[in-house]
Amino acid sequence: METLLLLCYSALCIIVFKIFRIPLNKWTVPTAVLGGVVFISLIILFMNYNHPFSDMGKQAYRTVPIVSQVRGRVIEVSAKPNTMLKKGDVLFRIDPIPFQTEVDDLRAQVKEANQDALSLNAGLNKAQAELNKTIADRDKARREYARYKEGYIRGAFSDQVVDTRRQTYKSTEAIVTAAHAKVERAKNNLNSKLGGQNTKVASLLAQLRKAEFRLDNTVVRAPSAGYVSTVGLREGSMSTALGLAPVMTFVPIDSDRARSYVAAFRQNYTQRLQPGYKAELMFSAVPGTVFSGEVTEVLPAIGEGQFQGKGRLLTTMDLVGQGRVLVIVKATDPRLQDYKLPLGVQVGIAVYSESFKELSLIRKILLRMASWENYFFLEH
Repeated sequence: METLLLLCYSALCIIVFKIFRIPLNKWTVPTAVLGGVVFISLIILFMNYNHPFSDMGKQAYRTVPIVSQVRGRVIEVSAKPNTMLKKGDVLFRIDPIPFQTEVDDLRAQVKEANQDALSLNAGLNKAQAELNKTIADRDKARREYARYKEGYIRGAFSDQVVDTRRQTYKSTEAIVTAAHAKVERAKNNLNSKLGGQNTKVASLLAQLRKAEFRLDNTVVRAPSAGYVSTVGLREGSMSTALGLAPVMTFVPIDSDRARSYVAAFRQNYTQRLQPGYKAELMFSAVPGTVFSGEVTEVLPAIGEGQFQGKGRLLTTMDLVGQGRVLVIVKATDPRLQDYKLPLGVQVGIAVYSESFKELSLIRKILLRMASWENYFFLEH
């Protein structure tokens, strides 16, 4: 582009010198040359600042690490490499026998607990009947004791006989106290509920739901529409529930995100990078073609400036990396759908601000020239 500008300026100088018959001497020629250098340099500087370009860009996409919720032996791998899947399609299966056994056992316990809960009312009635009987026995023993005590006063009974009746009465009083406690315990068992259910039943149902969840998760499914690029998992492998060891990497397909690209711009351009600005994209994979786009977001933080508390002071080396401003650009050109570009493709992005719009033509010409240069490369 600089060469083109120089050629245009040289042609302009020749025309001016011819029309106005300006003599060629040691004053006019250096003045024209110096003026051209200054003029072209200013144009390029203003164009670079107001319509920035970055070749440090690519399509950044997210992947989902697949980790099973349970630990077990893999018995089936259904996912095929690079085959499109719908949300809920089976990726692989874990041996369900241990988890099915646990579910069956808890279901049996829940059924037994429900039967026990139904018998609690009968238990209360039985305890109440026993209490009534012990009260009757106590009252009888108390009357006997009172009669023998009165007879003792009259000299009809000995001390031993009266003491025996008194001990019998005291023992029946203790039995009544125990029967009262048994009735209260039966009432508490009957009235002990959680969410309208007996507490033991509720506890077993919670355990059952957890066991059923674990059983359901022996079948690992696709979290969304997408595919698994590389399937290294094989039958017989052990799958764990540790997030540090995913067994697959799932690539979700998001039509909106698939048309978004990220570029890193120098911090000098920060004031000329705003959401809504027009942009153009240039791919090495599509030489000679430029696609239109739009800035959707300018990330508010630069990663090189982040620090975490590590129990040490900052050093000079922590401040060396300057970093760049990350800008997300969405491709709006429908022609891009005609090209099969892999995720993560490299891209060059130019952003056109609202300042000095006239100079955007220069950036557009430069971008198209750079795009044509992608046809020429040497393989090492």
